[in-house]
Amino acid sequence: MSNEAEPQSGRARWQQAYQRAEQQGRLRDADFTTLSGVPTEPVYGPADEAADPRMDRIGWPGEFPYTRGLHATGYRGRRFTIRQFAGFGNARQTNERYRMILAAGGGGLSVAFDMPTLMGRDSDDPMSLGEVGHCGVAIDSAADMEILFDQIDLSQVTTSMTISGPAVPIFCMYVVAAERQGVDPTTLNGTLQTDIYKEYIAQKEWLFAPEPHLRLIGDLMEYTTAQIPAYKPLSVSGYHIREAGSTAAQELAFTLADGFGYVELGLARGLDVNVFAPGLSFFFDAHIDFFEEIAKFRAARRIWARWMRDRYGATSPKAQWLRFHTQTAGVSLTAQQPYNNVVRTAVEAMAAVLGGTNSLHTNALDETLALPTERSAEIALRTQQVIAEESGVLNVADPLGGSWYVEALTDRLEAEAEAIFEQIIEMGAKDGATHPIGPVTSGLLRGIEDGWFTGEIADSSFRYQQQLEAGEKKVVGVNCHTTTVTEELEILRVSHEVEAEQNRVLAERRAHRDDALVRQRLADLVEVARGEGNMIEPMLAAVRAEATLGEICDALRAEWGTYAEPARF
Repeated sequence: MSNEAEPQSGRARWQQAYQRAEQQGRLRDADFTTLSGVPTEPVYGPADEAADPRMDRIGWPGEFPYTRGLHATGYRGRRFTIRQFAGFGNARQTNERYRMILAAGGGGLSVAFDMPTLMGRDSDDPMSLGEVGHCGVAIDSAADMEILFDQIDLSQVTTSMTISGPAVPIFCMYVVAAERQGVDPTTLNGTLQTDIYKEYIAQKEWLFAPEPHLRLIGDLMEYTTAQIPAYKPLSVSGYHIREAGSTAAQELAFTLADGFGYVELGLARGLDVNVFAPGLSFFFDAHIDFFEEIAKFRAARRIWARWMRDRYGATSPKAQWLRFHTQTAGVSLTAQQPYNNVVRTAVEAMAAVLGGTNSLHTNALDETLALPTERSAEIALRTQQVIAEESGVLNVADPLGGSWYVEALTDRLEAEAEAIFEQIIEMGAKDGATHPIGPVTSGLLRGIEDGWFTGEIADSSFRYQQQLEAGEKKVVGVNCHTTTVTEELEILRVSHEVEAEQNRVLAERRAHRDDALVRQRLADLVEVARGEGNMIEPMLAAVRAEATLGEICDALRAEWGTYAEPARF
């Protein structure tokens, strides 16, 4: 008889990990039975793993390749964070909405900024006229950020900020707001979007050419890795790629390729992949095709884990984990029969949860028409709470794992994504000179400059529109079942007085600050920008002096120039 120990099965390894979590008190105190009182197992799988050739790809929760989730406990350990996206008008109005969300059971905040803020403009900039406070909250300086989080303890609440072009100065304002609360900034926990690649690919909210943005992102990665270890400086966003009209496979591939580009950026800065990679997170769209979305999320975890381990040398499980936030699909909402949007949002949210999302935002029924009212925002919040408290889907990790359909879709999406990665790398190698940051970065920059990404998305969007107009794809209330008794909704409107008041307050702040100090701090920032030093500390100094977002961004625009897409026909 051989003295060698039998190799441990995946189920046995999972069982040990689950029992450790249980012994350490890491399971929620909850009822893990069905509505009829039938006990449920934490996970289900084949009795004979060796007989199922798919198990190397499927695996078990908490084990590489993480197809079934990052943790052995699934949602029994920690359920998804309810993180509602909100922002409108001025900081005081949005602060009131935030406190309502938190009081109603929200677990975290996600900041929506208005268009001037997203473009690095002050509210009194001529280009901001008519846009202040309309699609999000207006933030001009650290003083606004203080008001935004008034009576909200930033040492306790995690905050996601959806902004990319001027993400770094907004981050600095957030840090200064925490300092003014008396919170130690090194303890902050939250997420900053920062993802500039998706701006060139889909959303079009950039300030500079790609290289200066990558400089700022690299500086932020260095700073947070060293100074604020729990903070996530990058949320790689597929949401906007999907909203622009991509397919599920394109969203998956373009998003993960962007993530690989940021990994290459961190490595090029000399950072340890096992240290900085856990600070990367992702943001996906949950669209209306229920099973395709579940498969997309499962494939995303598996691809990321494999690439991080095999290509980028990550040995730490946390560096191999793909953590992601999900928002239900805004593009699926319809102005026609808007109450149908409650159903769409519930289906999409359920897909996100069954796909193992770490946090979730549910859209409100009226968001296709305007910013959500308090009533519609509450319905969106309650949608998540019904799923979490009543549906029973949190009892079992990856309950659809092993489904022939879901596994086939997962494999198909993975294969399609891998084919797209090959195309991107080939694009970057066309002229024989790979970008010093890395081969995926080369392909991303070439694809942006050549318009390849936008062209691929446009083609997909056009094909879907043709199918919709031909009646091959159905949207209830739009091209089928169009009769209705629905009346017009009462929608939230942002008064023009918000802009006037924001500009009055901004002028008052400028009149009471030390202008000479602001000019010196901005000059110091530009001096660092001309060299190779890290720009975060001088930017923090400018923010502490109450330099505005527009002043900081304009100083860098003057140094680095702006960017316009090349004309294409």
